[in-house]
Amino acid sequence: MAIGKMLATGLVAGGFMVGGTFVASLPAQAEQSAIKALDTDNDGTLDLAEVTKAAETVFDRLNKDQDDTLDRKELGARLSSQEFAAADPDKDNTLSKEEYVALVTKLFKQADVDGDGKLEAKELNSKAGRALLRLIR
Repeated sequence: MAIGKMLATGLVAGGFMVGGTFVASLPAQAEQSAIKALDTDNDGTLDLAEVTKAAETVFDRLNKDQDDTLDRKELGARLSSQEFAAADPDKDNTLSKEEYVALVTKLFKQADVDGDGKLEAKELNSKAGRALLRLIR
């Protein structure tokens, strides 16, 4: 497609325009896959209880040394240095399960832009939603 045609279609965030009609893009496969895997009540969304349960499960899986904390090595690329520092209020260079779940809860609330207490695929595709997915998968 030529650049002029691309501009003429009017690309829009979350979809695109074709002949004056907005065509929404489908939610990314990763977000749909996460919902399918973690949605225990099968309502097509993730609520805070489902996300918290997933976070606790991931925490336990990552806690290889069984010391009830996660250090930077155990977390791998899930958090940047800045994100890790912000999530570590006691500055002990580890995250307890409570600190990990608190971070997940904070990201859940940031991603829940409509405030309905549930995350849909489009909300999981936000910056906070993508950060949340890194912590619960």
